[in-house]
Amino acid sequence: MHHFLPLRPQHRQRDFRPEVKKMNEHLLLDLATDLGYELAISGAETYRVEDSARLVLTAYGLSPEVAATNNYLIVSILSADRTPITRMRRIGFHGNNLDAVERLNALSRRLCAETPAPEIAAKMLEETRASVPYYSFPVVILGHFLGAGGFGLLFGCRPTDALLAGLGGILIAFVNRFASAMKTNPIFSTLAASFLMSLLAYGLGAAGVAANADTVIIGGMMILVPGLVFTNALRDMIYGDISSGIHKCVQVLLIAGSMALGSAAARNLTIQFWGPPGIAGTAAHSLGLLCFGAFLGCTGFSILFNIHGPGMLLCTLGGIAAYAVYALTLSAGFAPGTAFFVGTAFSALYSEIMARVRKYPTICYLVVSIIPLIPGASLYYTMQQAVDGAMDRFVSQGLFTAEVTGIMAASIILISSLVRMFLGRHKTNH
Repeated sequence: MHHFLPLRPQHRQRDFRPEVKKMNEHLLLDLATDLGYELAISGAETYRVEDSARLVLTAYGLSPEVAATNNYLIVSILSADRTPITRMRRIGFHGNNLDAVERLNALSRRLCAETPAPEIAAKMLEETRASVPYYSFPVVILGHFLGAGGFGLLFGCRPTDALLAGLGGILIAFVNRFASAMKTNPIFSTLAASFLMSLLAYGLGAAGVAANADTVIIGGMMILVPGLVFTNALRDMIYGDISSGIHKCVQVLLIAGSMALGSAAARNLTIQFWGPPGIAGTAAHSLGLLCFGAFLGCTGFSILFNIHGPGMLLCTLGGIAAYAVYALTLSAGFAPGTAFFVGTAFSALYSEIMARVRKYPTICYLVVSIIPLIPGASLYYTMQQAVDGAMDRFVSQGLFTAEVTGIMAASIILISSLVRMFLGRHKTNH
């Protein structure tokens, strides 16, 4: 499995090699389109989708034009007789399958190097798709439990409340599985999952079982925060795919709004039947316990992102280290913005290094290692204030969330640019 930086060189029109002339151009176009489509639905960044399709076709002597957005992929070539041929695929729900991204990325490199016959290349793509491992549902349940419970600790849950957050994560796993089987709209499934999870938390709070229902909810809600979409939005905008980046940001906001609406409905229902739940203050944990929470949370998300083998450990270690850097910077007296910048910079640098050492796409490391820093709680509170009609607090919280997001994006841009500058583009190209 190999890594490439998404460079977009201007390829010159090349004469067809004799062996390429004999190939079925339609099969080659289908191959590149299917490869890009599989990358897109697995959660790859927009530029990776475009570059993979473009570079494969270029390796066969063709001069393609490729355009991808969140919703569709268009690939066009000029045939040997200069006739334009175009394929378009509509892209539906974007998954969180980073193992597939790794394998498909490796395949694109192999196709560029070997240029096998189109029929053989198509078979290689099918074999790659079939080779992707998946976790069993019990393991996925464990991932939800660890992710929700671990991040519950990060957001101030007492240990017992963190366990309750983990149980909420399990509930979300079953709701998501049912919604997937029913092919439910992701926005509606998020609304349903957040409502049921929040109803459980507020009910436990009203019964005196949960000390702080809000932190239990936020821990569970991290499962619903679209971390991969958020990370890809930042990277798309970094590499000039502004429309795709904005589209993904809107998607994040819609999901956050669904989470807030579901939680608000559960809170109002709980108050109506059982009265307001008791809300204790958040717990002040030691750095060691917080890092343990990051370990649990990142391990859980590695499962949810379908990361296997040593990659899971390396992604988790990156998340722990990034959060520790953030926490130590904050405890040293620096402003929260500075702490987010430093923590994100460490995460981005770690991901770039690991990607080159193991020859995997950077996103496979970045998306997990940056998860502890994603302002999921802040985003949730922002949308909650809007639902509650507290516009002053909504504006204040929203500005803070936007500030943190901008700081994280700037940090990733800086590190990515420096890495490319010092290592050289030719060494990291596809």
